[in-house]
Amino acid sequence: MWNSVLNLIDWFVPDQAKLERSELGLARNFVFTHLFGPAMAQSMSLFLYLSDVGHGAACWTMIVAIWSFWALPFVLKWTKDLQLAALLSVEILAFASLFGSYFYGGVSSPFLPWILVSLLLGLFYLSSRPLVVVGLFAANLFGFGVAFLIQGGFPQILPSAELTTVGWISIISASIYMSWMAVYYVNMMAVRSQLELEADRHRLTSVRLRQAKENAESANRARSIFLAKMSHELRTPLNAVIGYSELLLEDGEGDPAREGKLQDLRRINAAGRHLLSLVTDVLDLSSIEANRVEITPEVFDLNTFVDGVAATVRPLVGQNRNRLEVKLGEELGAVLTDQTKLRQSVFNLLSNAAKFTQDGVITLAVSRDRRGGTDWIELRVADTGIGISEADLPKLFQYFGQATVSTQNRYGGTGLGLALSQKFCDLMGGAITVKSEAGRGSCFTIRIPAQLPVAEPAATAALAA
Repeated sequence: MWNSVLNLIDWFVPDQAKLERSELGLARNFVFTHLFGPAMAQSMSLFLYLSDVGHGAACWTMIVAIWSFWALPFVLKWTKDLQLAALLSVEILAFASLFGSYFYGGVSSPFLPWILVSLLLGLFYLSSRPLVVVGLFAANLFGFGVAFLIQGGFPQILPSAELTTVGWISIISASIYMSWMAVYYVNMMAVRSQLELEADRHRLTSVRLRQAKENAESANRARSIFLAKMSHELRTPLNAVIGYSELLLEDGEGDPAREGKLQDLRRINAAGRHLLSLVTDVLDLSSIEANRVEITPEVFDLNTFVDGVAATVRPLVGQNRNRLEVKLGEELGAVLTDQTKLRQSVFNLLSNAAKFTQDGVITLAVSRDRRGGTDWIELRVADTGIGISEADLPKLFQYFGQATVSTQNRYGGTGLGLALSQKFCDLMGGAITVKSEAGRGSCFTIRIPAQLPVAEPAATAALAA
Protein backbone atom coordinates (compact mmCIF):
# COMPACT_ATOMS: atom_id res chain seq x y z
CA MET A 1 0.00 0.00 0.00
CA TRP A 2 2.70 2.45 1.05
CA ASN A 3 4.76 1.61 -2.03
CA SER A 4 1.82 2.50 -4.24
CA VAL A 5 1.43 5.83 -2.44
CA LEU A 6 5.15 6.48 -2.72
CA ASN A 7 5.12 5.73 -6.45
CA LEU A 8 2.22 8.17 -6.87
CA ILE A 9 4.12 10.87 -4.96
CA ASP A 10 7.36 10.26 -6.90
CA TRP A 11 5.49 10.73 -10.17
CA PHE A 12 5.21 14.43 -9.31
CA VAL A 13 8.81 14.80 -8.04
CA PRO A 14 11.29 16.20 -10.64
CA ASP A 15 14.25 14.01 -11.56
CA GLN A 16 16.84 16.53 -10.34
CA ALA A 17 15.23 16.53 -6.89
CA LYS A 18 15.77 12.75 -6.70
CA LEU A 19 19.54 13.15 -6.90
CA GLU A 20 19.91 14.46 -3.35
CA ARG A 21 18.39 12.89 -0.26
CA SER A 22 17.30 16.13 1.44
CA GLU A 23 15.77 17.58 -1.75
CA LEU A 24 13.89 14.33 -2.41
CA GLY A 25 12.44 14.28 1.11
CA LEU A 26 11.34 17.92 0.89
CA ALA A 27 9.68 17.39 -2.51
CA ARG A 28 7.93 14.24 -1.33
CA ASN A 29 6.59 16.02 1.75
CA PHE A 30 5.29 18.89 -0.38
CA VAL A 31 3.46 16.55 -2.75
CA PHE A 32 2.04 14.44 0.12
CA THR A 33 0.68 17.41 2.07
CA HIS A 34 -0.83 18.96 -1.06
CA LEU A 35 -2.50 15.74 -2.15
CA PHE A 36 -4.01 14.66 1.17
CA GLY A 37 -4.22 18.04 2.97
CA PRO A 38 -6.88 19.49 0.63
CA ALA A 39 -8.91 16.30 1.15
CA MET A 40 -9.35 17.24 4.83
CA ALA A 41 -10.17 20.84 3.86
CA GLN A 42 -13.07 19.74 1.66
CA SER A 43 -15.21 19.53 4.80
CA MET A 44 -14.86 23.31 5.08
CA SER A 45 -15.83 23.72 1.42
CA LEU A 46 -18.91 21.58 2.01
CA PHE A 47 -19.82 23.54 5.13
CA LEU A 48 -19.61 26.88 3.32
CA TYR A 49 -21.66 25.57 0.40
CA LEU A 50 -24.40 24.31 2.72
CA SER A 51 -24.36 27.24 5.15
CA ASP A 52 -24.03 30.16 2.70
CA VAL A 53 -27.32 29.62 0.92
CA GLY A 54 -26.72 32.67 -1.28
CA HIS A 55 -23.71 30.97 -2.87
CA GLY A 56 -22.17 34.34 -3.56
CA ALA A 57 -18.73 35.27 -4.87
CA ALA A 58 -17.15 34.88 -1.40
CA CYS A 59 -18.38 31.29 -1.08
CA TRP A 60 -17.17 30.23 -4.52
CA THR A 61 -13.86 32.05 -4.09
CA MET A 62 -13.14 30.08 -0.92
CA ILE A 63 -14.14 26.78 -2.54
CA VAL A 64 -11.93 27.43 -5.58
CA ALA A 65 -9.01 28.46 -3.31
CA ILE A 66 -9.29 25.23 -1.30
CA TRP A 67 -9.54 23.11 -4.44
CA SER A 68 -6.59 24.90 -6.07
CA PHE A 69 -4.16 23.28 -3.62
CA TRP A 70 -4.60 20.05 -5.60
CA ALA A 71 -3.11 21.78 -8.65
CA LEU A 72 0.21 22.56 -6.94
CA PRO A 73 1.75 19.04 -7.28
CA PHE A 74 1.16 19.37 -11.03
CA VAL A 75 2.82 22.81 -10.96
CA LEU A 76 5.84 21.14 -9.34
CA LYS A 77 5.93 18.42 -12.01
CA TRP A 78 5.59 20.82 -14.94
CA THR A 79 7.91 23.61 -13.74
CA LYS A 80 10.38 21.34 -11.85
CA ASP A 81 10.71 24.24 -9.39
CA LEU A 82 9.85 23.42 -5.78
CA GLN A 83 10.34 26.99 -4.58
CA LEU A 84 7.86 28.33 -7.12
CA ALA A 85 5.25 25.72 -6.15
CA ALA A 86 5.84 26.44 -2.44
CA LEU A 87 5.52 30.20 -3.04
CA LEU A 88 2.16 29.68 -4.75
CA SER A 89 1.04 27.46 -1.87
CA VAL A 90 1.95 30.11 0.71
CA GLU A 91 0.16 32.83 -1.24
CA ILE A 92 -3.00 30.77 -1.76
CA LEU A 93 -3.12 29.80 1.93
CA ALA A 94 -2.52 33.38 3.10
CA PHE A 95 -5.13 34.73 0.70
CA ALA A 96 -7.72 32.07 1.60
CA SER A 97 -7.26 32.59 5.36
CA LEU A 98 -7.54 36.40 5.17
CA PHE A 99 -10.27 36.41 2.53
CA GLY A 100 -12.29 33.83 4.52
CA SER A 101 -11.71 35.81 7.72
CA TYR A 102 -12.91 39.03 6.08
CA PHE A 103 -16.22 37.56 4.89
CA TYR A 104 -16.78 34.93 7.57
CA GLY A 105 -16.26 36.17 11.09
CA GLY A 106 -13.60 38.91 10.90
CA VAL A 107 -10.91 38.77 13.58
CA SER A 108 -12.75 35.89 15.30
CA SER A 109 -13.01 33.90 12.08
CA PRO A 110 -12.07 30.20 12.19
CA PHE A 111 -10.00 30.80 9.03
CA LEU A 112 -7.70 33.44 10.56
CA PRO A 113 -5.26 31.02 12.34
CA TRP A 114 -4.23 29.65 8.95
CA ILE A 115 -2.40 32.92 8.22
CA LEU A 116 0.22 31.87 10.80
CA VAL A 117 0.36 28.44 9.22
CA SER A 118 1.08 30.10 5.87
CA LEU A 119 3.97 32.07 7.41
CA LEU A 120 5.52 28.97 8.98
CA LEU A 121 4.97 27.01 5.80
CA GLY A 122 6.76 29.69 3.79
CA LEU A 123 9.76 29.78 6.13
CA PHE A 124 9.92 25.98 6.03
CA TYR A 125 9.99 25.56 2.25
CA LEU A 126 11.65 28.90 1.41
CA SER A 127 14.20 29.12 4.21
CA SER A 128 16.78 30.50 1.76
CA ARG A 129 14.46 33.43 0.86
CA PRO A 130 12.97 34.65 4.18
CA LEU A 131 12.54 38.26 2.99
CA VAL A 132 10.29 37.09 0.15
CA VAL A 133 8.10 35.16 2.61
CA VAL A 134 7.87 38.02 5.09
CA GLY A 135 7.19 40.50 2.28
CA LEU A 136 4.39 38.34 0.88
CA PHE A 137 2.92 37.89 4.36
CA ALA A 138 3.00 41.66 4.98
CA ALA A 139 1.39 42.39 1.60
CA ASN A 140 -1.55 40.12 2.36
CA LEU A 141 -2.06 41.68 5.79
CA PHE A 142 -1.89 45.12 4.21
CA GLY A 143 -4.59 44.17 1.69
CA PHE A 144 -6.73 42.78 4.51
CA GLY A 145 -6.40 46.05 6.46
CA VAL A 146 -7.13 48.23 3.42
CA ALA A 147 -10.33 46.25 2.68
CA PHE A 148 -11.41 46.65 6.31
CA LEU A 149 -10.85 50.44 6.24
CA ILE A 150 -12.62 50.90 2.92
CA GLN A 151 -15.69 48.88 3.97
CA GLY A 152 -15.63 50.24 7.50
CA GLY A 153 -16.08 46.76 8.98
CA PHE A 154 -16.57 43.10 8.11
CA PRO A 155 -19.52 41.74 6.12
CA GLN A 156 -21.81 39.46 8.13
CA ILE A 157 -22.62 36.73 5.61
CA LEU A 158 -23.02 34.08 8.34
CA PRO A 159 -23.76 34.60 12.04
CA SER A 160 -20.87 33.85 14.41
CA ALA A 161 -22.86 31.00 16.03
CA GLU A 162 -23.01 29.14 12.74
CA LEU A 163 -19.23 29.33 12.34
CA THR A 164 -18.59 27.23 15.45
CA THR A 165 -18.69 23.96 13.52
CA VAL A 166 -16.31 25.10 10.80
CA GLY A 167 -14.13 26.56 13.58
CA TRP A 168 -13.66 23.12 15.12
CA ILE A 169 -12.98 21.63 11.70
CA SER A 170 -10.39 24.33 11.03
CA ILE A 171 -8.66 23.82 14.39
CA ILE A 172 -8.49 20.03 13.95
CA SER A 173 -7.20 20.33 10.37
CA ALA A 174 -4.57 22.91 11.33
CA SER A 175 -3.46 20.77 14.29
CA ILE A 176 -3.09 17.68 12.14
CA TYR A 177 -1.22 19.63 9.46
CA MET A 178 1.17 21.34 11.86
CA SER A 179 1.78 18.08 13.75
CA TRP A 180 2.75 16.39 10.53
CA MET A 181 5.09 19.25 9.59
CA ALA A 182 6.63 19.21 13.08
CA VAL A 183 7.28 15.47 12.93
CA TYR A 184 8.80 15.81 9.47
CA TYR A 185 10.97 18.73 10.63
CA VAL A 186 12.27 16.71 13.60
CA ASN A 187 13.08 13.76 11.34
CA MET A 188 14.79 16.06 8.86
CA MET A 189 16.92 17.60 11.61
CA ALA A 190 17.86 14.12 12.81
CA VAL A 191 18.88 13.11 9.28
CA ARG A 192 20.91 16.30 8.87
CA SER A 193 22.61 15.64 12.19
CA GLN A 194 23.52 12.13 11.03
CA LEU A 195 24.80 13.52 7.74
CA GLU A 196 26.92 16.08 9.56
CA LEU A 197 28.38 13.35 11.78
CA GLU A 198 29.07 11.23 8.70
CA ALA A 199 30.68 14.22 6.97
CA ASP A 200 32.88 14.80 10.03
CA ARG A 201 33.93 11.16 9.97
CA HIS A 202 34.75 11.42 6.27
CA ARG A 203 36.78 14.57 6.88
CA LEU A 204 38.76 12.84 9.62
CA THR A 205 39.26 9.82 7.36
CA SER A 206 40.43 12.12 4.58
CA VAL A 207 42.94 13.75 6.91
CA ARG A 208 44.25 10.36 8.02
CA LEU A 209 44.46 9.14 4.43
CA ARG A 210 46.35 12.26 3.41
CA GLN A 211 48.77 11.78 6.30
CA ALA A 212 49.21 8.11 5.40
CA LYS A 213 49.80 9.10 1.76
CA GLU A 214 52.44 11.64 2.79
CA ASN A 215 54.13 9.08 5.04
CA ALA A 216 54.08 6.49 2.25
CA GLU A 217 55.53 8.97 -0.23
CA SER A 218 58.23 9.94 2.26
CA ALA A 219 59.08 6.28 2.86
CA ASN A 220 59.08 5.64 -0.89
CA ARG A 221 61.48 8.54 -1.48
CA ALA A 222 63.75 7.27 1.30
CA ARG A 223 63.66 3.78 -0.21
CA SER A 224 64.48 5.10 -3.67
CA ILE A 225 67.42 7.10 -2.32
CA PHE A 226 68.63 4.06 -0.39
CA LEU A 227 68.36 1.81 -3.44
CA ALA A 228 70.16 4.32 -5.63
CA LYS A 229 73.04 4.70 -3.17
CA MET A 230 73.31 0.96 -2.53
CA SER A 231 73.21 0.19 -6.24
CA HIS A 232 76.08 2.58 -6.87
CA GLU A 233 78.04 1.07 -3.99
CA LEU A 234 77.42 -2.48 -5.25
CA ARG A 235 78.34 -1.81 -8.86
CA THR A 236 81.90 -0.75 -8.05
CA PRO A 237 83.02 -4.07 -6.47
CA LEU A 238 80.98 -6.05 -9.00
CA ASN A 239 82.78 -4.37 -11.89
CA ALA A 240 86.06 -5.24 -10.19
CA VAL A 241 85.03 -8.91 -9.81
CA ILE A 242 83.97 -9.09 -13.44
CA GLY A 243 87.11 -7.30 -14.64
CA TYR A 244 89.54 -9.49 -12.67
CA SER A 245 87.72 -12.67 -13.72
CA GLU A 246 88.05 -11.64 -17.36
CA LEU A 247 91.77 -10.97 -16.90
CA LEU A 248 92.26 -14.39 -15.33
CA LEU A 249 90.26 -16.01 -18.14
CA GLU A 250 92.44 -14.33 -20.74
CA ASP A 251 95.60 -15.50 -18.99
CA GLY A 252 94.38 -19.08 -18.71
CA GLU A 253 92.89 -19.50 -22.18
CA GLY A 254 94.53 -22.30 -24.19
CA ASP A 255 96.01 -24.12 -21.18
CA PRO A 256 94.27 -27.55 -20.86
CA ALA A 257 95.75 -28.09 -17.41
CA ARG A 258 93.85 -25.13 -16.07
CA GLU A 259 90.48 -25.97 -17.69
CA GLY A 260 88.85 -26.79 -14.33
CA LYS A 261 89.84 -23.44 -12.88
CA LEU A 262 88.75 -21.67 -16.06
CA GLN A 263 85.32 -23.26 -15.75
CA ASP A 264 85.04 -21.86 -12.21
CA LEU A 265 86.16 -18.45 -13.44
CA ARG A 266 83.50 -18.52 -16.16
CA ARG A 267 80.87 -19.25 -13.52
CA ILE A 268 82.17 -16.36 -11.39
CA ASN A 269 82.12 -14.06 -14.42
CA ALA A 270 78.60 -15.11 -15.44
CA ALA A 271 77.29 -14.77 -11.89
CA GLY A 272 78.92 -11.34 -11.58
CA ARG A 273 77.41 -10.15 -14.85
CA HIS A 274 74.00 -11.44 -13.85
CA LEU A 275 74.22 -9.71 -10.48
CA LEU A 276 75.39 -6.52 -12.17
CA SER A 277 72.38 -6.58 -14.48
CA LEU A 278 70.07 -6.96 -11.48
CA VAL A 279 71.73 -4.07 -9.67
CA THR A 280 71.46 -1.96 -12.82
CA ASP A 281 67.74 -2.73 -13.10
CA VAL A 282 67.21 -1.76 -9.45
CA LEU A 283 69.16 1.46 -10.00
CA ASP A 284 67.05 2.29 -13.06
CA LEU A 285 63.86 1.51 -11.11
CA SER A 286 64.83 3.77 -8.21
CA SER A 287 65.80 6.55 -10.62
CA ILE A 288 62.46 6.33 -12.41
CA GLU A 289 60.49 6.38 -9.15
CA ALA A 290 62.50 9.38 -7.96
CA ASN A 291 61.91 11.15 -11.32
CA ARG A 292 65.65 11.42 -11.89
CA VAL A 293 65.80 9.69 -15.26
CA GLU A 294 67.03 11.98 -17.99
CA ILE A 295 66.72 11.41 -21.71
CA THR A 296 69.95 12.07 -23.60
CA PRO A 297 69.09 12.42 -27.28
CA GLU A 298 71.79 11.75 -29.84
CA VAL A 299 71.88 11.19 -33.57
CA PHE A 300 72.98 7.71 -34.66
CA ASP A 301 72.61 5.43 -37.65
CA LEU A 302 69.94 2.82 -37.10
CA ASN A 303 71.63 0.15 -39.25
CA THR A 304 74.82 0.44 -37.21
CA PHE A 305 72.78 0.35 -34.02
CA VAL A 306 71.03 -2.89 -35.03
CA ASP A 307 74.32 -4.51 -36.05
CA GLY A 308 75.82 -3.72 -32.67
CA VAL A 309 72.80 -5.08 -30.74
CA ALA A 310 72.77 -8.27 -32.85
CA ALA A 311 76.48 -8.85 -32.30
CA THR A 312 76.07 -8.42 -28.55
CA VAL A 313 73.07 -10.67 -28.16
CA ARG A 314 74.06 -13.43 -30.58
CA PRO A 315 76.10 -15.46 -28.01
CA LEU A 316 73.20 -15.23 -25.55
CA VAL A 317 70.75 -16.44 -28.19
CA GLY A 318 72.98 -19.39 -29.03
CA GLN A 319 73.05 -20.71 -25.47
CA ASN A 320 69.67 -22.45 -25.95
CA ARG A 321 70.57 -23.49 -29.52
CA ASN A 322 68.46 -20.72 -31.01
CA ARG A 323 69.03 -18.89 -34.28
CA LEU A 324 68.92 -15.10 -34.56
CA GLU A 325 67.49 -13.59 -37.72
CA VAL A 326 67.75 -9.86 -38.42
CA LYS A 327 65.41 -8.24 -40.95
CA LEU A 328 66.07 -4.62 -41.87
CA GLY A 329 63.66 -2.41 -43.74
CA GLU A 330 64.60 0.03 -46.43
CA GLU A 331 65.98 3.50 -45.72
CA LEU A 332 66.27 3.17 -41.96
CA GLY A 333 68.58 6.17 -41.90
CA ALA A 334 69.50 8.13 -38.79
CA VAL A 335 67.38 8.70 -35.68
CA LEU A 336 67.46 11.18 -32.83
CA THR A 337 66.70 9.54 -29.49
CA ASP A 338 68.36 8.10 -26.40
CA GLN A 339 70.58 5.37 -27.87
CA THR A 340 71.48 3.83 -24.50
CA LYS A 341 67.90 3.40 -23.34
CA LEU A 342 66.76 2.13 -26.72
CA ARG A 343 69.60 -0.42 -26.73
CA GLN A 344 68.71 -1.53 -23.19
CA SER A 345 65.04 -1.92 -24.15
CA VAL A 346 65.81 -3.98 -27.27
CA PHE A 347 68.36 -6.06 -25.42
CA ASN A 348 65.80 -6.81 -22.67
CA LEU A 349 63.34 -8.10 -25.26
CA LEU A 350 65.97 -10.18 -27.03
CA SER A 351 67.31 -11.67 -23.79
CA ASN A 352 63.78 -12.60 -22.72
CA ALA A 353 63.16 -14.23 -26.09
CA ALA A 354 66.42 -16.18 -25.76
CA LYS A 355 65.55 -17.25 -22.22
CA PHE A 356 62.08 -18.60 -23.06
CA THR A 357 62.95 -20.23 -26.40
CA GLN A 358 64.87 -23.44 -27.04
CA ASP A 359 65.92 -24.79 -30.44
CA GLY A 360 63.92 -22.05 -32.10
CA VAL A 361 64.17 -18.86 -34.08
CA ILE A 362 64.37 -15.33 -32.71
CA THR A 363 63.69 -12.57 -35.19
CA LEU A 364 64.64 -8.90 -34.88
CA ALA A 365 62.79 -6.88 -37.55
CA VAL A 366 63.37 -3.14 -37.89
CA SER A 367 61.39 -0.78 -40.11
CA ARG A 368 60.65 2.91 -40.54
CA ASP A 369 57.39 4.48 -41.67
CA ARG A 370 55.60 7.82 -41.60
CA ARG A 371 52.20 8.36 -39.99
CA GLY A 372 50.47 11.54 -38.98
CA GLY A 373 53.35 13.67 -40.21
CA THR A 374 55.87 11.86 -37.95
CA ASP A 375 58.56 9.32 -38.74
CA TRP A 376 58.27 6.23 -36.54
CA ILE A 377 60.79 3.50 -35.81
CA GLU A 378 59.44 0.01 -35.19
CA LEU A 379 61.57 -2.79 -33.73
CA ARG A 380 59.84 -6.18 -33.48
CA VAL A 381 61.28 -9.08 -31.49
CA ALA A 382 59.48 -12.34 -32.32
CA ASP A 383 60.27 -15.81 -30.98
CA THR A 384 58.98 -19.36 -31.22
CA GLY A 385 59.16 -19.99 -27.48
CA ILE A 386 56.67 -20.91 -24.78
CA GLY A 387 54.41 -17.93 -25.38
CA ILE A 388 52.07 -16.22 -22.94
CA SER A 389 48.39 -16.83 -22.31
CA GLU A 390 45.97 -13.95 -22.84
CA ALA A 391 45.06 -13.87 -19.15
CA ASP A 392 48.71 -13.33 -18.15
CA LEU A 393 49.48 -10.52 -20.60
CA PRO A 394 48.42 -7.67 -18.22
CA LYS A 395 51.05 -8.79 -15.68
CA LEU A 396 54.01 -8.40 -18.04
CA PHE A 397 54.70 -4.68 -17.63
CA GLN A 398 54.25 -4.55 -13.84
CA TYR A 399 57.21 -4.18 -11.54
CA PHE A 400 58.42 -7.55 -10.27
CA GLY A 401 55.64 -9.22 -12.26
CA GLN A 402 56.00 -12.32 -14.40
CA ALA A 403 53.44 -14.30 -16.30
CA THR A 404 53.11 -17.16 -13.80
CA VAL A 405 54.76 -18.40 -10.63
CA SER A 406 55.94 -21.55 -12.40
CA THR A 407 57.65 -19.42 -15.06
CA GLN A 408 59.46 -17.45 -12.38
CA ASN A 409 60.53 -20.61 -10.55
CA ARG A 410 61.77 -22.29 -13.74
CA TYR A 411 63.42 -19.41 -15.59
CA GLY A 412 64.24 -16.99 -12.75
CA GLY A 413 64.49 -13.22 -13.16
CA THR A 414 63.20 -10.25 -11.18
CA GLY A 415 60.42 -9.17 -13.52
CA LEU A 416 61.88 -5.67 -13.90
CA GLY A 417 63.12 -5.80 -17.50
CA LEU A 418 59.84 -5.31 -19.34
CA ALA A 419 58.55 -2.72 -16.89
CA LEU A 420 61.73 -0.66 -17.23
CA SER A 421 61.73 -1.02 -21.01
CA GLN A 422 58.15 0.21 -21.15
CA LYS A 423 59.09 3.21 -18.99
CA PHE A 424 62.07 3.99 -21.20
CA CYS A 425 59.98 3.83 -24.36
CA ASP A 426 57.37 6.04 -22.76
CA LEU A 427 60.06 8.63 -21.96
CA MET A 428 61.17 8.46 -25.60
CA GLY A 429 57.61 9.17 -26.78
CA GLY A 430 56.65 5.61 -27.69
CA ALA A 431 55.50 2.35 -26.19
CA ILE A 432 55.85 -1.43 -26.23
CA THR A 433 53.03 -3.71 -27.36
CA VAL A 434 52.83 -7.48 -27.25
CA LYS A 435 51.02 -10.26 -29.09
CA SER A 436 51.38 -13.77 -27.80
CA GLU A 437 49.75 -17.18 -27.62
CA ALA A 438 50.64 -19.93 -25.19
CA GLY A 439 52.83 -22.53 -26.92
CA ARG A 440 53.09 -20.48 -30.14
CA GLY A 441 55.64 -17.81 -29.22
CA SER A 442 55.50 -14.06 -28.65
CA CYS A 443 56.05 -10.84 -30.57
CA PHE A 444 57.05 -7.65 -28.74
CA THR A 445 57.04 -4.39 -30.68
CA ILE A 446 58.85 -1.19 -29.73
CA ARG A 447 57.47 1.83 -31.54
CA ILE A 448 59.07 5.25 -30.96
CA PRO A 449 59.31 8.47 -32.97
CA ALA A 450 62.45 8.79 -35.09
CA GLN A 451 62.98 12.18 -33.49
CA LEU A 452 62.24 13.03 -29.87
CA PRO A 453 59.32 15.49 -29.51
CA VAL A 454 61.64 18.03 -27.82
CA ALA A 455 65.07 18.24 -29.41
CA GLU A 456 67.92 20.73 -29.49
CA PRO A 457 68.19 22.75 -32.73
CA ALA A 458 71.78 21.56 -33.27
CA ALA A 459 70.71 17.92 -32.93
CA THR A 460 67.82 18.45 -35.33
CA ALA A 461 70.17 20.00 -37.84
CA ALA A 462 72.55 17.06 -37.47
CA LEU A 463 69.69 14.62 -38.00
CA ALA A 464 68.67 16.47 -41.16
CA ALA A 465 72.26 16.37 -42.40
